[in-house]
Amino acid sequence: MSEQKPNKPKKMPNKLAPIEFSAQEDSTQVKPKAGRPTDYTIEIADEICYKIVQGQSLNSICKDDGMPDVRSVYRWLRLHQPFSQLYAQAKDDQADTLADEIQDISDERPMMTIVTDSDTIEKLDPVGINRNRLRVDARKWIASKLKPRKYGDRQILAGDAEAPLKIEADLTLFEDVIKNMELQRQSKLK
Repeated sequence: MSEQKPNKPKKMPNKLAPIEFSAQEDSTQVKPKAGRPTDYTIEIADEICYKIVQGQSLNSICKDDGMPDVRSVYRWLRLHQPFSQLYAQAKDDQADTLADEIQDISDERPMMTIVTDSDTIEKLDPVGINRNRLRVDARKWIASKLKPRKYGDRQILAGDAEAPLKIEADLTLFEDVIKNMELQRQSKLK
């Protein structure tokens, strides 16, 4: 019995010749970098945090020209501790900004103008009122998640610093139960 050798693939002749570029690039001309920045800089990190404090979302910030992709920002947060701390403080401050915006929105009076042939009437716009209600509710929810101790719903389950929870156990009841069980056990043994 003869040994069979594995089949080797046949080499195909290379029909494509290598491409040669004849145009020489001008080394004095600096081409602008295309696309979004992916390298961390403290300037970009500061700009992101500044916009967050102003109340903008990270998604809207990253859609601006010259800003990195959201994935890059999240990677920077994992890799750069100073940026992570600055970002956390910015999100904390954003809750206060949102609370201020709630007050401004509440003070708005959405008006609508109705023009007829003979008269112009201004009255409250019910659609505008509902939109403002939605804007306030969204900001309240976000602020309560960013700073729950300040803006969240306060639910005291048991005591706090002013009125701490005291657990008092009446051990005499348990002692009586144990004594009763012991007496029953002894009476069964007799």
